[in-house]
Amino acid sequence: MKFLAMCSSGLGSSFMVHMNIDEVLGELGVSGVEVDHTDIGSAGPESADVFFVAKDLADTAAGLGDVVVLDSIIDKEELREAVKAAVVRKGLL
Repeated sequence: MKFLAMCSSGLGSSFMVHMNIDEVLGELGVSGVEVDHTDIGSAGPESADVFFVAKDLADTAAGLGDVVVLDSIIDKEELREAVKAAVVRKGLL
């Protein structure tokens, strides 16, 4: 299972979301999920099982598959709920 955080450049904001996803997975006690980050232009449907993007990239991410659109990439509670929902959808929790 792979979760992929994406932003326009694949550096700052996607890396921050990546680190926060790792933290949330640890809090939930979920293992076996690879988390990475990249620029949205490098991602394809085969790149991950779940994609996390900020709302400004929602249209660009459409068609990738299971896309989680975050209203605020700095809202850890929103991310916590989104990650929990994703692991439940994928049968990991």
